[in-house]
Amino acid sequence: MNKDVKAYNSTQTKSDKEICNLLATEIDTHLPKAENKIWHAHPVWFLDGNPIVGYSKQKAGIRLIFWSGASFEEDALKPGTGKFKDASAVYNSVEEVNTKDLKRWLKKSEKIQWDYKNVVKRKGKLERLK
Repeated sequence: MNKDVKAYNSTQTKSDKEICNLLATEIDTHLPKAENKIWHAHPVWFLDGNPIVGYSKQKAGIRLIFWSGASFEEDALKPGTGKFKDASAVYNSVEEVNTKDLKRWLKKSEKIQWDYKNVVKRKGKLERLK
């Protein structure tokens, strides 16, 4: 696990830390080619410079976000509001994390990608990469 992600996880409550550690381990396992770093103050994984998945602490719990998740057609992922293609799940205990679902979503995240890396250059217009 990336040392900065480990440091981020260590600042969470015991329950949230368990969730974060599980998510990071699963993401690292199933997206081994992804670059991982703290981006906008929370852990994010990138493929070819494009943000794919990340998580953050929010009032509702630990929010797992897939930048292209609205295109996954998964009922358990709730689409974001606005023009982007993100979708997320929120967890309040490690028992809520369904690792089979997570593995499937991570596989989809490699195959279904919108180009967030160049969204500013394209003046907010998203284009499908895969």
